[in-house]
Amino acid sequence: MVKKTYDEITRTTVPEPDGSWRPSPEQVKQAHEGFRALDADEQQLAARVHAALSGVDGVSIEVTRDRVTLRGRVSAENLARAPDLVRAVDGVATVDDQLTT
Repeated sequence: MVKKTYDEITRTTVPEPDGSWRPSPEQVKQAHEGFRALDADEQQLAARVHAALSGVDGVSIEVTRDRVTLRGRVSAENLARAPDLVRAVDGVATVDDQLTT
């Protein structure tokens, strides 16, 4: 994989390269690592997981095939509840629980 320079990344990701806007460190990281968009099945699974977690605040999810990664800061009550809700969603094979209180 050929590493792109900051200017090459900027030309392809910045709406107005001459403006003052610059990509965030996360965007630069994604540009170097390659950002992978969700396929249709993953989008549907993500929608079902979001629906299952509708009553839980502070959780972000990442879906890779049938694996769901949970990140964020939640209440002590939701620390055990959120992964259980996700495991019950049809299509979820693995839950990577990285939640904290």
